Parts: sequence; C-alpha cells; structure tokens
Amino acid sequence: MEKSTKPIIKHIANFLDYCEIEKGLSNSTQESYDRYLERFTSWLKNINKEGLLPHELTSEDVWSYRLYLSRKYKHRGKSLQKTTQNYYLIALRALLSYFTAKDIVSLPADKIKLPRDAKAEKTVKFLNLEQIERLLLAPEAKSKSGLRNKAILETLFSTGLRVAELVALNREQFVNIRDKKDLELGIIGKGSHPRTVYFSERALSWLKKYLETRQDKAQPLFINYRGRNPLSRLTRRSIERIVKKYAILAGVPIFTTPHTIRHSYATDLLTQGVDLRTIQEFLGHRSITSTQIYTHVTNKRLRDIHRQFHSGRKLKE
Repeated sequence: MEKSTKPIIKHIANFLDYCEIEKGLSNSTQESYDRYLERFTSWLKNINKEGLLPHELTSEDVWSYRLYLSRKYKHRGKSLQKTTQNYYLIALRALLSYFTAKDIVSLPADKIKLPRDAKAEKTVKFLNLEQIERLLLAPEAKSKSGLRNKAILETLFSTGLRVAELVALNREQFVNIRDKKDLELGIIGKGSHPRTVYFSERALSWLKKYLETRQDKAQPLFINYRGRNPLSRLTRRSIERIVKKYAILAGVPIFTTPHTIRHSYATDLLTQGVDLRTIQEFLGHRSITSTQIYTHVTNKRLRDIHRQFHSGRKLKE
C-alpha cells in the first residue's frame, strides 16, 4: 500500500474508468457515481480541503460530510431524504473501495456505515392494472410525437425494459415486423448481459403505426422531433419526462417513472401466477435476490386469500 500524492478529487476520473473497465458497471451507474461524488468534491472545496489526499481523509471528515448532507445541503430547496443521503454515502464508499483495490492508503470503506433504514427491505412502487390502462390511454396518437409516445409507453409495459435499454433500441431491429403478431427480441441489458424481451400484439401494433410515420433514415427507434437535434436518439431524461407528462394527464400517482412501469410489469406477472424464477429471466436480474423485492405482491395476495377463504372465521368462539 502506498500513500498517493494526488488529491482525492483528482482520482475520481480514474475511479470512473475503473468502474467501467474492471467492474463492468453500466453507464447509468457510472453517471450516478459521478453525480454523487460531485457533491462530495464541492463540499471539500467549501471547507477548503480540495487538496485532501486519500490517506488524510478521516472518520471525522466523513461524519462532518454526513451532517452536511443531513442538515445543510438542500436540493431544489428541500432537505435530502434519508435514502438519497445513502446514495451519496454509497458513492463515497465505492471510491474508498477503489483506493483499496489500487493499493492506495485510505480510510477503509467499511468505516462508512449506512443507517438501518438503508438496509431495510426495499419497497416497490407500482401501478395497478386500472392505473396502467389510464396511463396507456393518455397519449393522443394523432400527431407523430403523440404516436411515438404511445408506442414508448406500450413498449415499456409489454417488455419490462429498463429505460437505458429502451433508448438503445434501433430501428433495424424492427424491420420485419409488418406481418407479425408478436415479437421476441434479443437485447444486451445491464452489465452487458444478453436476454430476450417480448412484445405483445398490442405493443407491436402501436410500434408498426409509429414506424409507418417515419420517412427519415435515422438509426434510433425512438427519435427527437423537437429541439436542437431533431431525429437524434431520445435520452433517458426525455423518456422520463414523457412518462411523467402522461402520468399527470392520466391522474395516476406522481411517483410514476419508467422504472415504475417495469415494477408494474413484474407485479402484473406475479399476480397472474408467474413464479419468481421466470420473472427473474424476464427482468434480466442476475440474482434472484433482486427479484425477491416483488414478494410483497404474493404476500399480500396470500393474506387477502386467507382472509377471504379461511374457515377459521366461521368457527364459534
């Protein structure tokens, strides 16, 4: 182990390269780490410690940063939620783990303890089928952009795609769909892992209608019709804004995002009796542990069935 003469701030670019090349993390994860560590570097500059070396970072510094996140830092005028504070700490912990991997003397990553809430069971926000129906019916499909947005929403619910996987779709993957009623499509998902996703007849019909309006030769499946770069690939943020727009119009919960639709897709499969292992394959989870967050659905379903049908309530007391 060696002491680095380069400040922590100067190591972040190499850390992000390490995340990509050696850890194989997705672009979205790298972007998240970069964004959360920007706050840490800004904090170091504010306290006149921008030249702090890795081995000079102390537990007291980490405690001061945690207090800053909890009490002083405001995002859009609001205090950070506990879960969001944890994301900042997780990014810093990942940076310290990088120092250890590269034999750079630093504070051990396990010195950053997450609050108990961070380890609590993850809850899943999803829409029920009636809410999904209202969301899918919200776009006016009379304009090119409206038809595109309709195809986006239908695709998200039919396939359970992550938003990054959706924006990566290309037009050439759909050249032979004219006479098909459904479609199996191979994609490269999170962590560069291949999987198959399935387009229902309903989703495919809207994709056909959308593609019939495309007179351009642009490669992306979903393109921008406005702004500085027409015909460019829609970004993740653009898809998120589209979903938010129609969530408001449809009167469904404001928390609705593309990932909420993915959760709703998985929840719908579970309520129809599909087992967790199969849903794991549909979602492209590497571990069944990731899929087990959906057991709340089966648990609630079993509870409701027990309440409705168990004969114990009929017995005399």
